Amino acid sequence: MAYQTINPFNGKTVQIFETVTDRQLETKLAAATAAFEKWRKISYAERAKIVAKVGELMLANMDNLAKTMTLEMGKRISEARGEVDFSARILAYYAKNAEKFLAPVKLHPVHGTAHMESSPIGVIFCVEPWNFPYYQLARVAGPHLMAGNVLMVKHASNVPQCAIAFEKLWIEAGAPVGLYTNLQISHDQTDKLINDPRIKGVALTGSVDAGRTIAACAGKNVKISSMELGGSDAFIVLEDADLDLTVKWAVWGRMYNTGQTCCAAKRFIVVESLADKFLEKFQVALEALKPGDPMDEKTTLGPLSSEAALVTLEKQVADAMAKGATLVMGGKRIDRPGSFMAPTILTDVKPGNPAFRDEFFGPVAMFFRVKDEDAAVALANDSDFGLGGSVFTKDIARGERVASRVETGMMFINNIDWSDPELPFGGIKDSGYGRELGDMGIQEFVNKKLVRHAVMDAPV
Repeated sequence: MAYQTINPFNGKTVQIFETVTDRQLETKLAAATAAFEKWRKISYAERAKIVAKVGELMLANMDNLAKTMTLEMGKRISEARGEVDFSARILAYYAKNAEKFLAPVKLHPVHGTAHMESSPIGVIFCVEPWNFPYYQLARVAGPHLMAGNVLMVKHASNVPQCAIAFEKLWIEAGAPVGLYTNLQISHDQTDKLINDPRIKGVALTGSVDAGRTIAACAGKNVKISSMELGGSDAFIVLEDADLDLTVKWAVWGRMYNTGQTCCAAKRFIVVESLADKFLEKFQVALEALKPGDPMDEKTTLGPLSSEAALVTLEKQVADAMAKGATLVMGGKRIDRPGSFMAPTILTDVKPGNPAFRDEFFGPVAMFFRVKDEDAAVALANDSDFGLGGSVFTKDIARGERVASRVETGMMFINNIDWSDPELPFGGIKDSGYGRELGDMGIQEFVNKKLVRHAVMDAPV
């Protein structure tokens, strides 16, 4: 596995990084293990000083951090700055609220007294993807470090400079050696880490295939794991939706981060009475996007993260068309340097077509017309994924009823699936298990211990 920076805007290799040796990995694991024994004993207030400081440093270094992200995976610079800001807010959120979230919970047994208390479990190994290079790190670092655990993190091989930059922030903030460790390791070394008894939990954000492999390895070792995997979110448009507002959210929901988002809107399910108008407006809006340098504020369509991502997406579209899908627009790379894919709309995607089940990780939208609300819900639920989704209607009560019927971990009304520090994030089915962010996110890797006192006669 080569850790390297390749600029997706022009395809040029910027820098190549070496993976660590087995001996170096052992040194890092030993340091993390030692750090846990000290970190677990310090107060929430002391932990918060370091975690909050990293958030402050992110804001102070926003431009440089954002430019590194744009250089490595092609995120438009305005979106990159937004991600840095959001990551800093996550760290600040947990620095402020962790102690409250993990406070002992009083129980009320028939006899005596009892409470539940939380304690950290140890060294957590995290495997993170490239599409949100800082956010993915902040949303594991914030809760799990504040809980008293320590982290070892294998980031994606195409964003090594982002990974290094994030680790340096912890050093600058005064974190003890081993508290947060960036790892440039091979797949074999990943397996060795998960199998090592010093690793107590495993968190992955990635593909379904990666989730199955890593969850199986963690399960074999009886280790706690959380899996945030893929998604093919439904974007349901009912007949009473505000069409102009809905189309704006449709474009943003499908095209943010050039469509490379697990919780992006991917399946656009529109009732018959609005279908033609929606499709027409949606197509016009996508055609107006302008490809260009993601460092340029005026660019509205950035490149995909890599040439490999572009080739995969083109093949998926070609396969879908070969199995009967109709191409409304796009479908191919844009004729210019860089890994640019034209915004694409597919219709007539039927069950049996691979596209009906697969996830398109890029600017490809599938459009479905349905007769009514019941048909929309049925189609939304006919998916192996269950991450999130949206429903658009002027009747909020109706939107809530529809949201409750869709089989996902998250649903949004008149908005698209997105994150906030305060809101739990995660899915069901092939989208994984566990939750990140919110008060639930910090509960994934802690021991919940019952402590009870009762004066009772011993059984005879």
